[in-house]
Amino acid sequence: MNLPESVLLCLFPNGLVLSRQSAALSEGGENDDYEELYGVDFDPECFSYVLTFFKNASDTFYGTPSSPGLYAAQQQLAEGGSPTSDFGPSASQNPLLNKQAIIVLREELEYFAIPPKEGQATTNANGIANVALLDLKRKCGNYLLHRRNIFTALQRNVSKENNIAEQHLIDMLCMSGFDRDDEWGYRAMEPSRCCISSIALVLLKTGIQHPNGTDRPVTIDYTQMGTAQKLLLFWRKPARKCWWDGIEVNIAEPGDAEKTVKLWARRVWTLELSLV
Repeated sequence: MNLPESVLLCLFPNGLVLSRQSAALSEGGENDDYEELYGVDFDPECFSYVLTFFKNASDTFYGTPSSPGLYAAQQQLAEGGSPTSDFGPSASQNPLLNKQAIIVLREELEYFAIPPKEGQATTNANGIANVALLDLKRKCGNYLLHRRNIFTALQRNVSKENNIAEQHLIDMLCMSGFDRDDEWGYRAMEPSRCCISSIALVLLKTGIQHPNGTDRPVTIDYTQMGTAQKLLLFWRKPARKCWWDGIEVNIAEPGDAEKTVKLWARRVWTLELSLV
């Protein structure tokens, strides 16, 4: 249940019962031994990527039986914090002092290929795509699949629309843990659909600095901590952004004549903060 809200919604779109007792109560007290089963339609590779990242983040922060984590060195920040303390607000007011924060960014991309008028790609009288159109869609999907840079499409939209709010979003994410050249940690086509799902996870930069190999105490960069605290707005409250992106792509095979296709993509971003 520590996983991101947006991921849990994909795993259990109809919700789930967390205990047998609540399941029995919902049945009026009958079938006490009944255990509810849930069918999960979620890519196991994506799930593995998320679980591995969260496990590594937890071990690094809280430590393992064989090695202490970062929290052991910064515990005085959480325990000694108060409104008048050098360490700033207490952990109850600032959970970034005693929990590992992870930025979760997901993209659901649905694409629409507009074939050339003179080409063979078309549909029949019932609107069913022929073999040429299906092949064109697959090639367009493959083109988008290998464009793994996270911010390229949004930056293109900023340049086209001069959207200051979108530029601020990119700047905030890059100040908080992402790099401008970062790629999606996981990206894959959905079977039999013109859709591509992507997710990227990064540790939130809180400004808590651990000197390497010294006995000096942990310090806080308060400017960076202030930026990090803004992202607490997305804790348990995923925010979504949707926009259309239109480009022309050449899907011709190497050595063939150029074959330009107009390609529209509807991108939906979900931004969330998780605390482990």
